[in-house]
Amino acid sequence: MYKIKKAEFMLCAAWKSQWPDNQLPEICLSGRSNVGKSSLINAITSRNKLAKVSSTPGKTRTLNFFNINDELRLVDVPGYGYAKVSDKIKESFAEMIDTYLSERDVLKGLVLIVDYRHKPTKDDVQMYQYAKYYHIPVIVVATKEDKLKRNDLVKNEKLIKETLQFDSQDFFIRFSSLNKKGIDEVWDAILTLCQREK
Repeated sequence: MYKIKKAEFMLCAAWKSQWPDNQLPEICLSGRSNVGKSSLINAITSRNKLAKVSSTPGKTRTLNFFNINDELRLVDVPGYGYAKVSDKIKESFAEMIDTYLSERDVLKGLVLIVDYRHKPTKDDVQMYQYAKYYHIPVIVVATKEDKLKRNDLVKNEKLIKETLQFDSQDFFIRFSSLNKKGIDEVWDAILTLCQREK
């Protein structure tokens, strides 16, 4: 079990010039605006208010960097698919994320957060394919596991993997921030990727 001694918000960056130094490995967290990214960050860091959980999905407008134990960084990117923002802002989101994914040397992997109860959206599929295009390893975290009946777990996992065209080299983790399920598995996957040479 990965022990969290330090978890702190570092900075938010809209431009490449604002990114922090690249001495630590980074893991990017991506997903639909209302899929529970903030809840996942708070659950895996055991900090209730590290990432702000908003009642209005789509509030994240920048890359948000979090320092974990002075050993690695989590990078929260703007959610997609739900935010009521103009096309111009959406384009700037896409450009910001594209620059980060394609140019960040210390990026070791991407956590793609999907809702376990539903088939991945077109945006989820696009994000997964995008990561594969840039040869970025992916940890697919299926949230809200506690909302599913036992016999739906296997069926929905199969649907998610088929829809994403899941690469067996990647990770698939069943997760519930409510039941604290999957936290150790998420950290195992993150630490595995942080230690892997690109």
